[in-house]
Amino acid sequence: MLTTLKKISQSMAAAANYEQALKVLVTGTKEAMLTQCCSIFILENQKLVLSATDGLQKSAVGKVKVPVSEGLIGLTVQREEPLNLANAQSHPNFKGYPEVMEEDYKALLSVPIIHRKQVLGVITVQQQQSRQFTENEEAFLVTLAAQVSLAIGGLQQKEKVNKKRSLVILQGLSASSGIAIAPAVVMGGQITLEQQDEVSNDTNFEYERLHLAITQTRTMLDELAQRFDQAQQQDLVSIFSALQLLLDDNSLGGEFEKEVQLGWKAESAVSRVSLRFIKQFSEMEDPYLKERANDVRDLGQRVLRHLIEPNRLQMEFDEPVILVTRDADATILAEFPQDKLAGIVTEFGGVNSHASIMARALGIPAVVGVDKLLLADLTDKKLILNAHRGMLLVSPTRSVVKEYQALIKAERAQERRYRKEMSEPTVTLDGHKANLYVNAGLLGGIQNEVVNEADGIGLYRTEVAFMLQPHFPSEIEQIKLYAEVLQSMPNRPVVMRTLDVGGDKALPYFPINEVNPCLGWRGIRLSLDHPDLLLIQLRAMIQADHGQQQLQILLPMVSQLDEIDRALGYINKAHQEIESELDKSIPKPKVGVMIEVPSLVYQLDQVAQRVDFVSVGSNDLTQYLLAVDRNNPRVSELYDSYHPGVLRALQRIMLDCRQHQLDVSVCGELASEPMGAALLLAMGCNKLSMNHGNIPKVNYVLRRVKLSELKQILSKLLSLDSGLDVRTSLESYFEQQNIKVS
Repeated sequence: MLTTLKKISQSMAAAANYEQALKVLVTGTKEAMLTQCCSIFILENQKLVLSATDGLQKSAVGKVKVPVSEGLIGLTVQREEPLNLANAQSHPNFKGYPEVMEEDYKALLSVPIIHRKQVLGVITVQQQQSRQFTENEEAFLVTLAAQVSLAIGGLQQKEKVNKKRSLVILQGLSASSGIAIAPAVVMGGQITLEQQDEVSNDTNFEYERLHLAITQTRTMLDELAQRFDQAQQQDLVSIFSALQLLLDDNSLGGEFEKEVQLGWKAESAVSRVSLRFIKQFSEMEDPYLKERANDVRDLGQRVLRHLIEPNRLQMEFDEPVILVTRDADATILAEFPQDKLAGIVTEFGGVNSHASIMARALGIPAVVGVDKLLLADLTDKKLILNAHRGMLLVSPTRSVVKEYQALIKAERAQERRYRKEMSEPTVTLDGHKANLYVNAGLLGGIQNEVVNEADGIGLYRTEVAFMLQPHFPSEIEQIKLYAEVLQSMPNRPVVMRTLDVGGDKALPYFPINEVNPCLGWRGIRLSLDHPDLLLIQLRAMIQADHGQQQLQILLPMVSQLDEIDRALGYINKAHQEIESELDKSIPKPKVGVMIEVPSLVYQLDQVAQRVDFVSVGSNDLTQYLLAVDRNNPRVSELYDSYHPGVLRALQRIMLDCRQHQLDVSVCGELASEPMGAALLLAMGCNKLSMNHGNIPKVNYVLRRVKLSELKQILSKLLSLDSGLDVRTSLESYFEQQNIKVS
């Protein structure tokens, strides 16, 4: 069966177009199942359109359209399950269509084609004799429908996008909010390291081509390193510096040239050498050396881009563009002049990829994970990127463009109104103060006018600097970085979280492969298993804070009290070592833990005996309470921080912290949203930490509400049935107050 399924899928993939692929599908299925008829109906505007058939009247293709409320095909869609009938014509839902001439067929097996919970259509097989299709036959067709749903979804997308004057909306995940309207520039969509081996007829010519490509790559990397060095973003400089070293004559650069001298074309030489080194590094046991395969792949693709599409890499655009690529990295994003990059959209990648991190730091709208993005040719097509909702609009009409232009204009005007009040304290109408802190990971994200008005840094993600390095940063490198962070926020508290990797945040030089990474080796668990790394980081933090007394240390992903005790032991050890080296007594920083694992919600009395404060990570706490992977598109709609169960857990945290006199803040995305911030304030949390772009809006909204009213609303919200009900009630309240929150 697997061989047959693979053959049908491959034949569909090789088809010239969507229509041909469907013909291949029905013919291949008919032959595989030894039936007399196979047809496929595609769902369009609540009607099932006969789109291909091998057995029914071919003239009916495209003409017969069955409403989903009618017939056996419609019943299959309604039930979303197979329909296996020995005599279809005797079924009460049977409805004949003379155009298809199916009166000779009695037996029918129909299976819905479903992709990402959406019914795309129905595939049916029929036979003249009355009989029930066997379990094996039914299993085959069900498996086939599931497998080809991916191909059909992609082919439909390509067909729609390539139709002129046809607006198509593609869905992904929001990685960096904002709206952009610009033409698309597709980069690297067809470039792969697996180039065809081609022998050269002119070795000198190929050598010159390769030499030029290497020189251009080296120059570009040098320019990027200088740009970020001038911007004092050393955490990004290291990316490009590491790649530059690989281009040396005694490294990959020299190996590329040797391969050309052996008679291969430049593209083939880069491909052969890169793949060879990737294989060698991938087979090594040492994690650091093993991960060097990614560096080789990155550099090889960069050189190939200069060989294959050199004009694209000049980045000389007359107007801002939206970058469309398969899987962007920080280097690709950094190549663009800031004033020419309107947005970025990728087919792969996650919201915590290098590109996503950098996009947020630079304020560039970004959407990632758009399914089958590069199947369609988007080059030079007009795009609207609505990163607030993770949407990409292709070939929008003039009216849609005007609508989004008005939205952008309104957003900018509203942003100006927000910023006018940034110097005003965040105090409610009835006199209650809220403290707004900033979440940060890159220095670029905390060096702006908005952050200057923040009450401090509520969460500094140290792992971002680790992610952008080619290796674990040394103690000296970390001291320098942490000192810059502290200096950016003089005389205000700075909460630095210890290394929080694992799950959906991976270090390129320290891969962690697990079946269920979100519940695996991450956060404090990893740090406690590598005390050498933890001690270096703690020492660096304490030394950077010497004389400042701003530092507060935050421990992530804590689930056991024993983890707190062990971590405190290492903090004491690092503190004592620094005191010994300085030969004087220095203040010990405050220590806190993140409340993200539900177990600690019920042990806050014991937590309060050990640490100075807690910070609620609402993102992870929500996904663990609801058992939903927030990065999984199949279940992402179930992830909801406004779920009454999540709100009740947050309320309990606030009440217990107040009872045990434990300082508490919230640093998850819930605190970044005006409605979420209002709810948290009503619960008794007056310390909220958020991305810098959200501070003006939250400040603006909280200054226009009364805490007494929010508390009354909260008691009602906690008894509602769903997150949707909570949002609806909150939106109604803010509308009554004439306050815009979305």
